[in-house]
Amino acid sequence: MPPPRELEAMAALREPNRRRLYQYVERQPRAVSRDEAAEAVGVSRALAAFHLDKLVGLGLLKAEYRRLSGRSGPGAGRTSKLYRRSRHQFALSLPHRNHELLARLLAESSDSRARISPDAEPARAYGRSLGRRARKRIRGDPEPARLLECVEAVLESLGFEPYRASPSEVRLHNCPFDPLSRLYTPLVCGVGQAVISGVVQGVGADLLRVSRDEQPERCCGLVTLPSQSDGTSGG
Repeated sequence: MPPPRELEAMAALREPNRRRLYQYVERQPRAVSRDEAAEAVGVSRALAAFHLDKLVGLGLLKAEYRRLSGRSGPGAGRTSKLYRRSRHQFALSLPHRNHELLARLLAESSDSRARISPDAEPARAYGRSLGRRARKRIRGDPEPARLLECVEAVLESLGFEPYRASPSEVRLHNCPFDPLSRLYTPLVCGVGQAVISGVVQGVGADLLRVSRDEQPERCCGLVTLPSQSDGTSGG
């Protein structure tokens, strides 16, 4: 019997360079070229191409072709092969467990069309407990920018894969509740935003603002540090 696809994918990531290439590509908010991935990881272009194409074959990455010049027609140059994270999801549990099925059935048993408020408990309480724990590791009275870093670290631990769109703006690349967030968007995204708001409150970063910004293939969560002239607060 051939090994399950999940096992093949996990085994492929044991190779250090392949794992590093996958980790780099899947964290980028856009598709990347072989040259960029090779330079970021510190391997040759040929080696990067070999591993990246292997990851595409396993379903961990997907490839697309585009002219990097942005032009079209004669003289626009050759198309480049670019890589981004695949929408395939891999989970391996021994013995078998299916927590996603349980969550799906619970969501279907509730009013999945109703949006959960960012003030909802216990999601907000859970985020608040994580934020308070992280805040204890910071000594003194930190600047708001340091608190934003603290929130970013907590969201990283939860699998949201935060990244800086600007020094004062943290966007979330990954939704840890996918695919349920696509099936039951108001319900699940409301839970996610409640968790994020709780983290911000637990850290004690009242200046930070939690909002939503719908983006394809990434989490809609957004945490910003408004300028003092805005006169806004978050949480």
